[in-house]
Amino acid sequence: MAELGVIALLLGLGLSGYAAVGSVIGQSRGVPELVVSARRSLYMSAVAAMAAGLALLTAFMQNDFSLQYVYDHSNTVLGRGFTFVAFYSGNQGSLLYILMALALMSVAAVLWAPDRFSRSLPYTIAVLAGTQAFYFLVLIFFASPFEAFNGPVPIEGLGLNPLLEHPGMYSHPPIIMAGLVGITIPFAYAAGALISGNYGDDWVDIARTSGIIVWGVMGLGLLIGAWWAYTILGWGGYWSWDPIENVALMPWLVMTAFIHSIMVQKRRGMFRMWNVALLNIAFVLAQLGMFINRGGPVVSVHSFASSSLGVVFIIFMMVSLVFAFGVFLWRYPQLKSDRTIESFLSREASFLVNNFLLLAVVAVTLWGVVFPVFSDLARDVSVSVSAPYFNRVNGPLLLAIVAIMGVGPLLPWRKTSTRSMRNWFLWPVAGGVAVVAGLFASGISQWVAVIAFGIVAFVALAIAEEWWRGTAARHRGGDSWPAAYWKLVSGNRPRHGGYIVHLAVLALAIGIIGTQLFDQRVDVAIFPGESALIDNYRVEFVDVQEGSRADRQTTQARLNIFQIDRSEYESDLSGYRVGANRFDLGGGSYPGDRSVGTLEPWQAFYPAYNQVAVRSGIRSTVFEDLYVIPSNFNVDGSIALRMSINPLAMWLWISGPIFLLGTAVALWPAPAVERSIATVARRRRAAAPSGAAENALVAPLAAGTPGKKMI
Repeated sequence: MAELGVIALLLGLGLSGYAAVGSVIGQSRGVPELVVSARRSLYMSAVAAMAAGLALLTAFMQNDFSLQYVYDHSNTVLGRGFTFVAFYSGNQGSLLYILMALALMSVAAVLWAPDRFSRSLPYTIAVLAGTQAFYFLVLIFFASPFEAFNGPVPIEGLGLNPLLEHPGMYSHPPIIMAGLVGITIPFAYAAGALISGNYGDDWVDIARTSGIIVWGVMGLGLLIGAWWAYTILGWGGYWSWDPIENVALMPWLVMTAFIHSIMVQKRRGMFRMWNVALLNIAFVLAQLGMFINRGGPVVSVHSFASSSLGVVFIIFMMVSLVFAFGVFLWRYPQLKSDRTIESFLSREASFLVNNFLLLAVVAVTLWGVVFPVFSDLARDVSVSVSAPYFNRVNGPLLLAIVAIMGVGPLLPWRKTSTRSMRNWFLWPVAGGVAVVAGLFASGISQWVAVIAFGIVAFVALAIAEEWWRGTAARHRGGDSWPAAYWKLVSGNRPRHGGYIVHLAVLALAIGIIGTQLFDQRVDVAIFPGESALIDNYRVEFVDVQEGSRADRQTTQARLNIFQIDRSEYESDLSGYRVGANRFDLGGGSYPGDRSVGTLEPWQAFYPAYNQVAVRSGIRSTVFEDLYVIPSNFNVDGSIALRMSINPLAMWLWISGPIFLLGTAVALWPAPAVERSIATVARRRRAAAPSGAAENALVAPLAAGTPGKKMI
């Protein structure tokens, strides 16, 4: 298998190199046969990448420890279900996976490119093939997964990193890696258009579609990663602003700005420079993520071991930076739009503000990631940037972004009248103010949380008002309420899919506000039969069960969970108290207690890694999580528990399905008739002076639909 894998990588390097050079020469010299040949070489390079991946996967399935990489990341007791996880658990395998993902996405990008993009496609192929060639080169000369084991072939391997033996690892790493490298696709479309001199908007639709797909993939990967951290890392949270989390978050935020900004270019023919620059930034940040993750100078629980690959990837990042912005500056004069923002109170202005806020969060996060490196170089002192810095600086910016989510959709294009502002903002603002007043009246004194919940209510009501007015207008036309809503959403899928995604962001915001501002934590050590209290829960330690496998030793606690009246314990059960938050009821229960289940958190020690993995015990409701971590099993028979109440934590995970639904709606293709109408509208806007084409299109539509707001 090793020989097959090496041959496949060598063939892939030759094919991708030929595709990159041949497509450029063929297009610039007017040799269409060479362009076709280069495109087919790109397809075959994908076949070579898949062959190399299949060879490595087969080696894992056969426990072929003659390969150093298989020995380092697998063993005979590893469940077959985790073979795929072992495949990308190390530097070499993850790079091969990234190459496979990029190769398949490149083939799809070329096959699905529209006919009107044909003049630019050869240069897009060159960008895609050139990026692939880099990964082939790295896998052949710097990080080969097919390197032979140095010495006699062992009969057993080291096994999989304990932290990766988790269901989330089936999806989190591959999704994040695919998302990061997937940014190459919309970037290649834009770069191809600029290099070819295609200054129009022919690349907009396909770049937007591929950009939304990549953005959705990365967003889902970030959520799954948060769930993985919440359940296994044992730090009691889902997000710690870890450097590897941040290098995935930053390009996702830039792509968020792009998919909003591209709407302005599609609708008004503006923001061309913005959109190209945003794709460039996202592409370079993706390379930064690869650099930091591949043995860069920033330490992270997620990163691979330090290696010479850091130098290779920082060189590629610098080349990407020079190429991306070199092309941008070369074509800069042709990217200027003849239209300008007519009023600050307009939808395009709100999108511009949104872009600035998102980039501000990226800048703050980037500085926090690289500051330890600068500190080490300047003062020879290692300084870590922790969560409080990010929370204090990024927190207000992120809250402002959420507020803009409610403002932007209520503003029309071009300009807004005072009457329109009053008409559309009255109920959302009133609802937000009512929530703020109600929370203060209920005794909640944390003004940051109260204002945040008020902003969430404002945005939710703004979306509800949009849907209500549009649905009611169609209902008055004779449609039933469900049919009216369906026609509203299907009539403009990108917009209303975006609203559904906004609801996902609101659910995420609710979870963040609750867990960050209202959490409770207790650390306690208890013996079997004793109980610990936290808020209105009693956690009774029943017993411990120990087990072992060839690669680990496990210790699992059984805990009975009761809901209680805390005041009864404080006043009536003083005789049962054995310490702070500790009670010994002799294995029984107080009459007012109500059993709500059993938790079985555990620890596993892996001698080969000298590492302990933890699985938390979690009881979840829509209101709060009871979160229990076994921090230590003591030799005297007691157990040290770290317990917390995480209010509204479930809303973090509820946001995931809503996010997927909104992304799917936004991407769902429109019928052929609608696409034809949109194409005609786009061509008219491009041909007519500023504002003229738009007015010509809007006027007859508005005349036929009195009382409706144009979207």
